[in-house]
Amino acid sequence: MPRPVTPPVAADVVIELVDRPGRPIVLIERRFPPPGWALPGGFVELGETVEAAAVREAREETGLEVELTALLGVYSDPARDPRGHTIGIVYVGRARGAPAAADDAQAVAIVDPAALPPLAFDHARILADYLARARG
Repeated sequence: MPRPVTPPVAADVVIELVDRPGRPIVLIERRFPPPGWALPGGFVELGETVEAAAVREAREETGLEVELTALLGVYSDPARDPRGHTIGIVYVGRARGAPAAADDAQAVAIVDPAALPPLAFDHARILADYLARARG
């Protein structure tokens, strides 16, 4: 039987900076299309766990060593990524230090999750879920 054709899988992280008052989160400004602010993350590589991909992508884009603390959710709306159907698995993680833009990020921002800039993909929905869980 041939292998099924399935959408790519991405791993993203809501990074809480635990060494700052109010535990702000880290966003990246995307270097490549689609443009905009987004959660750090990217595609899972063959042979890699989703968790390892989330930690790797966070390190590559922000320079932070992230400890994953929870699975926030799985996001699978076929329209969530303008480049094509992508499954997003999103974690909450914590880190300390000063993020620095690298790899696919042209800039980083440390923001209050209740006061967000316009976001790429479905990341506004993801962060609404994050805020609802935090209040919950």
